[in-house]
Amino acid sequence: MDQSLSSWRPHASVLSCFPPSVGRDVAVAVVKSLAVGLGNPNTQSLLRTDGQVKWTMEVLCFGLTLPLDGDTVRLCVDVYTDWLKTLFSQRDSIPPPIRKEPDLYAQKILRHLYSLFLPRSDQVSPLHLSLCQQVLCAVQSMARDSVVMSRDTWETLLHFLLRINHLILVLPLASGASDLSHLSLSVLLEVWLLSAARCFPSRSLWQTCRQMFNSWRHQPIAVETWSRVTAALTSRLLSLTYGPLFPPFKVPDEDAALVPTDLDDERIPLTWFRFLHMFSNPVELCRPPLIGRSGNAHPPPPQDEAFWDSQLPNIFLKVMSGVSRLVDAFLGLTENTKEPTEDLLLNTGLTSKLHPRDRLPSLGIAVTRSPFKDRLPAYGMSRPRSGSAPPTPVTLLSMPSGSTLTSSPPVLNRRQKAANISKWRCPPSPSPLRSDVDSLLHLFGRWLFDAALMGSSQADSWSSGRAEACGTLCRIFTCKKTSEDILPVYLSRFYLILRQTLQISEGACPLILASVLLNSSCLFCCDLTGVNLLLPTFTAALEDVLLDRDLLRFPAAVNPVELRRSSILILLSLLPLPLQFGSVQSELPSDRHVSFLSLKPRLLSILIGGLQTENDVANTHLILAAMLNLVQDSAVIEAAGRNQKEPDLGPVRDRRATAGTRQTTVQADSAVVMWVQFVRLLTQRLTSQWRNDSAVCLSALEVLGGLAKVEVSVEESEKRRAVSSVCSYIVFQCSRPPPLHSRDLHSIITAAFHCLNVWITQHPDMLNHQDCLVEVLEIVELGISGSISRQEEKVRCKEEKELNPASLRVKEAAEATLSCVMQVSGAFPLLGGLLNEDALIGGPGLSDSSVKRFRYFVVDGSVILAMLEKPQNTDLSDQASCPSLTVLIRGPSGRHSWTLQLHLQPREGRGQSQQSPEPKVPEHHGAAAPEDAGIQCNIKHQEFPEYLDRVPPVKADLSLPGLRETANKEVQRRLDQVRAVLKRQRQVEAQPQMSGTSVAMTTCRSVVSGGPVQTARLFLSHLGLLTPDTLKDSGGVPAQLLSLDSSLPGFSEDLRHLDQLASRNCDSASVFYLRAGQRTAAEVLSNADSSSSVSSHFLDFLSSLGCPVAVSRTSPVSADFPESPAVPAERRVLMYTDALTEITFIVPSLSHGHSPQEVEPNEDSSPLSTSPVADGPSSPHWKASSSCSQSKIWIVWVERFEDIDSFPLNELLSPTRTETSPCAVNIQLIFIHPLKTGLFRIRLYGNKTSKFSLVVPLVSGSVVSKRTLGFLVRETVINCCYRRRLDSDSAPPPHVRRKHMISDIIQRYRSHCSEPTFYTALFQDV
Repeated sequence: MDQSLSSWRPHASVLSCFPPSVGRDVAVAVVKSLAVGLGNPNTQSLLRTDGQVKWTMEVLCFGLTLPLDGDTVRLCVDVYTDWLKTLFSQRDSIPPPIRKEPDLYAQKILRHLYSLFLPRSDQVSPLHLSLCQQVLCAVQSMARDSVVMSRDTWETLLHFLLRINHLILVLPLASGASDLSHLSLSVLLEVWLLSAARCFPSRSLWQTCRQMFNSWRHQPIAVETWSRVTAALTSRLLSLTYGPLFPPFKVPDEDAALVPTDLDDERIPLTWFRFLHMFSNPVELCRPPLIGRSGNAHPPPPQDEAFWDSQLPNIFLKVMSGVSRLVDAFLGLTENTKEPTEDLLLNTGLTSKLHPRDRLPSLGIAVTRSPFKDRLPAYGMSRPRSGSAPPTPVTLLSMPSGSTLTSSPPVLNRRQKAANISKWRCPPSPSPLRSDVDSLLHLFGRWLFDAALMGSSQADSWSSGRAEACGTLCRIFTCKKTSEDILPVYLSRFYLILRQTLQISEGACPLILASVLLNSSCLFCCDLTGVNLLLPTFTAALEDVLLDRDLLRFPAAVNPVELRRSSILILLSLLPLPLQFGSVQSELPSDRHVSFLSLKPRLLSILIGGLQTENDVANTHLILAAMLNLVQDSAVIEAAGRNQKEPDLGPVRDRRATAGTRQTTVQADSAVVMWVQFVRLLTQRLTSQWRNDSAVCLSALEVLGGLAKVEVSVEESEKRRAVSSVCSYIVFQCSRPPPLHSRDLHSIITAAFHCLNVWITQHPDMLNHQDCLVEVLEIVELGISGSISRQEEKVRCKEEKELNPASLRVKEAAEATLSCVMQVSGAFPLLGGLLNEDALIGGPGLSDSSVKRFRYFVVDGSVILAMLEKPQNTDLSDQASCPSLTVLIRGPSGRHSWTLQLHLQPREGRGQSQQSPEPKVPEHHGAAAPEDAGIQCNIKHQEFPEYLDRVPPVKADLSLPGLRETANKEVQRRLDQVRAVLKRQRQVEAQPQMSGTSVAMTTCRSVVSGGPVQTARLFLSHLGLLTPDTLKDSGGVPAQLLSLDSSLPGFSEDLRHLDQLASRNCDSASVFYLRAGQRTAAEVLSNADSSSSVSSHFLDFLSSLGCPVAVSRTSPVSADFPESPAVPAERRVLMYTDALTEITFIVPSLSHGHSPQEVEPNEDSSPLSTSPVADGPSSPHWKASSSCSQSKIWIVWVERFEDIDSFPLNELLSPTRTETSPCAVNIQLIFIHPLKTGLFRIRLYGNKTSKFSLVVPLVSGSVVSKRTLGFLVRETVINCCYRRRLDSDSAPPPHVRRKHMISDIIQRYRSHCSEPTFYTALFQDV
């Protein structure tokens, strides 16, 4: 470069040898003569020979050096710019020698014009600025329009532009030179790109340009212009390299136009690579003596410390931001952010209106904006990643949109506002076609590693650039592909950087710490080799962030909500590691005695402390999701008998942690202690801090319900405390003033009742405690009637109360809880089978003939009784000859079957062998009941309660006088006779004992009935239903007992429809297996047809979801699930059932020829049993549906995580159509990706528009073990389906649907007969 600079010294005109006045007079006279012909292309030039032109050019060269006070310099510029047009426009006004050899004279003109740009004073005058702009525009037009320029002319033009830019940029800009520097540098780079397309610059010229650019690094405009050009070239390079499927890197049209359209594909990579390396290592910016140095031609700029401190750190940040945007483009992370924001400028006390591109992508840090920003693109800016996918760079970190332009509010207030408006948006994933990690590090690794490892002795002003470099490195490594290998040298340097930057004990820089955490949310779930070595380091960093409520030591530009969210996601990926690797110790010398298990108490402390310090809804939701995962995993391991304690930890103290108390150390980390801690913490906050936040309360209630299902041995008082807290929460919500009641509030109350149902059914022994039972029943009373009688001054019976519930939905939820208390709790599973009329009499199916053998009654307008009277046979044994009755009870809670017998003998006379015969149930209706089903043993029958003698008498007991006090003589005489008989009887019974002989005592036998017994009449009479009042309608209210006419047409069909209505929530989910690289629906569906297409872990996962359903060949679904060597037909349908829910898991296959939405369970009918209390498994009821279900959930097992974005969702929904299915938005996708550590990474996709869409326990970013995967997936499916029903107006609870159906049956088939006719029918045989 030194030779090129020396060759470009200012040309000395021959007129400079004369006195200044002589040269000035000659120049003025000559220029005025030449100016006459300017602007008129038809004017003939005065210069005809080559000598005349050369002499005139000497004069013009001298004229360009004259002062600017006259028109001479302007006219010289006009003449030269007019002559330069000869390269693209031949005119008569241009001298013939120039038209004949335009390249030669253009090179000389450019050398002469260099004198115009020489500094003339400390300030740039407007006239000088306009003349320089005129020359630059002429040169720009010449490069654009000329097609005859030779290589020498191109190189001379590029040298000219390099030289004038060096004059302007090598030293600090003079006053008024800012616009000129912008234009000159823009013209240089545009002309350079034109030369690359038409006459590729030589290697020496590229080297000269690179050296000069390095001497301009202290100018912000140089960095900004370089970023523009490299971004535009990168956009072209990506489309050329990766094709149209790669996410486009969008740049403004102004910047895209800088790259010529005729720049061929072969030169694009060469030009891009050379422009990328125009700058040497940006770390040299921290060493001012190296800045601006360009050989020995010029000394370095003045060493003014204030100048370097104010400019270089921001320039360093701009360079690293430009590199960061290029890295994001290669990763496919190119989403733009459209949210403007204002913030404090870094390292200054000033505020300014900020352009979106003026912000550090990884942190949202503002940098100084220059006027040239109006010409810069707004590309490459996107929000920081907070999901499981690698973090995307951002312009801002969810800063409040309402921040002022001229002043910044206090940090605490601004952060609180940001937390209140925080929204969890699912960012885009990196493209599956993205570059490998090693390839990116080959390109950018040296700059990024050196910038991240800059010594801590550097001033804090450089921390923003270091933070950008660290954040970019984290994004690169978290974008590792599933089967990709990274060079160990890169991994070791990366881990070294993280360990150094996250040294909390040595005072880690808050800015760098925030950048690393914000961009490492999925660092521990990318299968990076050796990443677990960073577990102690990240644990300390998470303690520093999540246990600090205010985060005041972080810069105001760092949004604490996003920072805590990323930290929580990292915590979710760390929690399973201690239980997965146990006592394995770290291999680092500094962490030699640190094992995975030893970090579990610290991680648990972070989880609890983070929940106590968190105020954001989405962040709280993530922490709640982690709680259930951790407790379930610990409970499963402890149940398997594995020792989870290290020998040096000592005995575990069973310490109960009180909710609301911040804990720094958790000494007892067993599943039982964690369960107690979490339940107490959740219930305490549910009834205090969270009770006004519906979204958090809903998640907390779901976690409480999940904890109720975890199998741990805890004290009954802890369970009752949880139930009592939920009841208190319902009371608080119901007692809100009427103006505060809304649909959302009633949805939360309904969810609380559902949580209460889960606890009641999972722990039925709690109801044996009288206080707990009373409290639950009072809550039921509150939900149904709107008040609690015990809290009123006078206790009122339910007949006297006016029903005023909070809403119909709340009333229905309370009714469901009452049904759980009375019929479900402690009764699952029961003796069942789909017993109907034909099953009891041995028929093949419910028909009119079998219905006619039953009597049908309705009790209280809500329960249908079907009674089958069995004939009495006096020839059989005493037991068989007793009158018997079989009753089918159809109510809102389900269908139940009872067999009753009338025994006319003491209980002691009935042996256990004399059991009532059960009806023979056909095999296809369900499995046989256990031998002792329905028999309660060790029951002591008493006429009075045991504790009656211990009750002290009161005055009310004396209100009834004794028998002796009221008896007259006649009564007294009879009493004496009775006493005498009893005395003789005792003497007779005592004689055998006195004589030593034994006497056989016989029991009374039942009396043989002399005629037929109407057992239905006896049953109704024993229930007190055969009274005149129960058969009469009163005040529009139907009678308590009604009869149904089963002979009416359609009766049996309606009963069949009623039996098909589920009494539990019945949901379905489809399970798919996505192999690596698969893109079509046919490929996905064919995986279930080959044993080599699925992994053994996937089959184990299917087994953990539920029990296989034995699909018979006669059922409608059998044809859709044929036998397969990989997934047999009975395994294509899996069923999970508990007391409240049924879930059907379907594994679609290509062999049955149906898409998932074409075969699904009827949402109104039970796929298996219609009631967990009374019904067992049976043949599923299926329906064909061409539309998408509103509650459809798909579970997808993916071998490669990057294939998630290419999952053929729309093709699977509508295989015969190519357009996007509108039903895709209704699908909730749960992606499961197996990691090499044996853990599983979770990614969720779905409609996030509803405020109730944050489902637990699985969230995007969760990492779970194989032990808990099935349980957590089931819980997520249950909660997702329940939330959708909760948010829907067309999804009534199961018992409500059955109640409406029963009401319709009563209205259609009620028998309007008189009382005599009713009684007469009871005495007649059916």
